[in-house]
Amino acid sequence: MNIQTICLIISDTLRLATPLILAALGELVTEKSGVLNLGVEGMMLVGAMAGFIAASVTGNIYITIIHSTNIYQE
Repeated sequence: MNIQTICLIISDTLRLATPLILAALGELVTEKSGVLNLGVEGMMLVGAMAGFIAASVTGNIYITIIHSTNIYQE
């Protein structure tokens, strides 16, 4: 393995892990306030699925963003 391959592996790892890192940081903030939420990855998957369905049905990016971010609003 040369240095270029190692750099590519590290950069791809950071690129692909960014959503999970951001979700973990958000969960860390909510746990500090006393709220326990164990379904962070499930909420991410349902939001992605709702966004995909909205995009394929409507073709409108604004409706897609609204549907993918407002799944768990109460």
